[in-house]
Amino acid sequence: MSHEDLMFLYDDVEETKTRFVSFVGETNRFDLGITTTERFYGKLLVFNIQSNRFALIGEDDLEEPGYLEHIYQINEDEAAELKTFLETLL
Repeated sequence: MSHEDLMFLYDDVEETKTRFVSFVGETNRFDLGITTTERFYGKLLVFNIQSNRFALIGEDDLEEPGYLEHIYQINEDEAAELKTFLETLL
């Protein structure tokens, strides 16, 4: 397959802001990249550098029971620490 054979749905370039933060809670260390962009309607692109897992996260997602646990494959206590941090960003 050549480049000409591809059907692009979109191919946009956008200026973004990315913050890298590492913190230690009572249960776990978190190494995160947080990208802010206009593309995702106010949600943040949060990637966990250690586990290579990422998600688009907004305030509504933080209120969804089990969401952080499922996305990042972490336990309930770890998710509570991550949620506390993410709430400061949203």
